[in-house]
Amino acid sequence: MENTTGAPEAAPAYQLPEGWPKATLEQIQGALCAPDMRFEMETVKIRGIPTRTWKNALPALPELARHGATHGDRLFTIYEDERVTYEAWFKAVAALAHELEDLGVTKGDRVALTMRNLPEWPVVFFAATSLGAIIVPLNAWWTGSELAYGLKNSGAKVLVCDAERWDRIAPSLAELPDMEHVLVSRSDTPLAAPARRLEDVIGGPKDYAGLKQQDLPQAEIAPDDPATIFYTSGTTGNPKGALGTHRNILTNILSSGYAAARSCLRRGEMPPEPTPKVSLTVIPLFHVTACNAGLMGTIFAGNTMVFMHKWDVVKAFQIIEKEKVNTTGGVPTIAWQLIEHPDREKYDLSSLEAIAYGGAPSAPDLVRKIKSVFGALPG
Repeated sequence: MENTTGAPEAAPAYQLPEGWPKATLEQIQGALCAPDMRFEMETVKIRGIPTRTWKNALPALPELARHGATHGDRLFTIYEDERVTYEAWFKAVAALAHELEDLGVTKGDRVALTMRNLPEWPVVFFAATSLGAIIVPLNAWWTGSELAYGLKNSGAKVLVCDAERWDRIAPSLAELPDMEHVLVSRSDTPLAAPARRLEDVIGGPKDYAGLKQQDLPQAEIAPDDPATIFYTSGTTGNPKGALGTHRNILTNILSSGYAAARSCLRRGEMPPEPTPKVSLTVIPLFHVTACNAGLMGTIFAGNTMVFMHKWDVVKAFQIIEKEKVNTTGGVPTIAWQLIEHPDREKYDLSSLEAIAYGGAPSAPDLVRKIKSVFGALPG
């Protein structure tokens, strides 16, 4: 019947495939987690508590960085006209790690990191953690006083930030006696001690490919050594630092892989051979969703992350079309903007395979809309 009310028509209901599921969860777990399989599990004691873990997980973040280097000339990050390969990224990680070591950074020291989503972000993250230092990704949206609180509370010895964040932090420098060194990226103005330009150490992203080939510094790091301090939102008081270990972070790689394989088997399909994917990453890397759940799996698989200076739906359309983006997402509002923008049909968005969303309530209709508009899977 024709709709004469003028109200928008609801998207067709999503129908599960006939005969779904093809296998029970118990059957799938038995097959995927069997001895000598990729997803085999074992029980280990973590701080005295028997805990089931992935037997084949990488032991520490430096091993993930070295694995990432094997992807060679595949593109790792794209930011505007800056394109960084895995080989170039690893050169920058190693160069910065050796510089931090020369500055006296050792295992257990705190290295703070605060900047917008830039190619430098994963360089700093892995340079610090490869030494056994604890990386402290601070919220880039915080005010100067909030950033100073995070730096003081964490006891950060070194800060690496972009110029925007440094302009906020610099007035509070006298309140940060533990902070011995500051490296600032993308600064157009002279810097006074203890700050200096990050580019004087490793160059800018376009320079990474020309850096010396070298390995990471040697450091003894166990899976349950501390690796990160992410801060909570502070809704009931000051933000609180939440400690994460190398095992915590790297677990996400196999957990995500298992979930994807299980979904295929539930549909009666064999998991496909992995192929490089391109994601438009609009969630801030200082959030565990983008860092632990996104960045780690990207490096392991050799995928590409595209960063935006700030969210703009038309710019996102342009990037999706140009870079053949396969996945994107964020809070539900982002998904709705992609669906409802009047210019959507001006762009070729056929490469999109999945749009993930979370972090806020969403309408039940969003799942159906993503499928009907883009032919993509909701995340």
